[in-house]
Amino acid sequence: MRLAWFRKIRTIEHDSAGQSRQNFSRLIGLEQQSENPERKKTTMGKQKKIKMFRRLFKGLMALLVIIFLFVGVFYFWALTATDTSLMARGIIWGTAKTDDWKRYPSRRIAASQEPLFFGTDNPDWLQEMAISDKPLATWFEETNTTAFLILQGGKLVYEGYFNGSGREATQTSMSVAKSFASTLVGIAIEEGFIGSLDDPITVYLPELAHKDARFEAITIRHLITMSSGIHFTRDDPDRLFSDDFITYSSPDLRAAVLNMEIDEAPGRRFHYNDYNPILIGLVLEQATGMTVSEYFETRLWQPMGAEADGSWDLDGQASGLEKMFVGVNGRAIDFAKLGWLFLNEGRNGEKQVVAKAWVEEATRLDTSRDPAADYQYYWWLDIKRQAYYAEGNFCQFIYVYPKADLVLVRHGNDCGGIYWTGLLGEIAQWIDERV
Repeated sequence: MRLAWFRKIRTIEHDSAGQSRQNFSRLIGLEQQSENPERKKTTMGKQKKIKMFRRLFKGLMALLVIIFLFVGVFYFWALTATDTSLMARGIIWGTAKTDDWKRYPSRRIAASQEPLFFGTDNPDWLQEMAISDKPLATWFEETNTTAFLILQGGKLVYEGYFNGSGREATQTSMSVAKSFASTLVGIAIEEGFIGSLDDPITVYLPELAHKDARFEAITIRHLITMSSGIHFTRDDPDRLFSDDFITYSSPDLRAAVLNMEIDEAPGRRFHYNDYNPILIGLVLEQATGMTVSEYFETRLWQPMGAEADGSWDLDGQASGLEKMFVGVNGRAIDFAKLGWLFLNEGRNGEKQVVAKAWVEEATRLDTSRDPAADYQYYWWLDIKRQAYYAEGNFCQFIYVYPKADLVLVRHGNDCGGIYWTGLLGEIAQWIDERV
């Protein structure tokens, strides 16, 4: 009797608990879905969407991780391959900058043991000098100038440094290097290493004749007057593997020139082409048996009285060819000495560093053997003022104005929105009127 009573009690408890659970489920809205098929179908659809979203999200995250790892590995490769890969240099270094001398390998150019130091002067006209009604220092600061020098009558009458630069700062030449390069050709001819400007380049670089017999018609003169007829495009310097980018950034310029193509016969037209000075560097190497830096150091940098070490950027450690068209680095005062050397017919004091005839030929107006009236041996001509100048990217200048015994040097981080060729000519004329 007691056992039956106990079982009855347990049954009642069980039924009571079940009813309680059912009531609780109804209370919170979780009744069994079998009682509402439409609601069950809706819930299952939502669950499928949630699962699909989760799968998509996980897949997207996995893809992002893979991309991130790929980019990281690729960037790390580029970071460690700048000495050997053109693509790596494009990714890490980008296009030309005024501080590229910090990135590229280079050869040291030792200072002269007999440096040239200019006397100083403070002429009255300098106190009157202003640009756009602003003091010189203010105006140069505002135009991103880093150095501005005025040499007049053998004296340094103005020497200013701006925007964090100073007298001992390294300045980069950009294409001013071309004027140094052509001067080395003149010296090499005077010393007998090179026969003449009319030597075919294949005399020194026979491998070009093996590539294309038409290279035999190109002479050294064609190279230094930018009339070689070699193909070169200048309208896309930021495009990877363009001629502009290859010549500036290649870690092996020796190999790059073997891929050159010829567009037309030489001597027909002026076409500014950075392959030309690269070939000049190779000719100088073969003719002198020295690196360009060694020849430059012993024949020009030291003899003209450079007071500080300079350097010449190389394409890469393995190739070791100087970047002939952009890579000379040094102090602004030592760049001024190239202008001063030419102003003095190639002499530094009693020493004839460059032949007088070469200085005249390299900077005079002559279209009889040069198709460009305003460009000679890597020097630009200001025909209106009977002046000449070396010019580089971001407005690096050595401006020589013989009429007033004047050399102006401007270096900067960029052009600062100024047409410097015209301005330097106006400054030179203004000084000439007051000397």
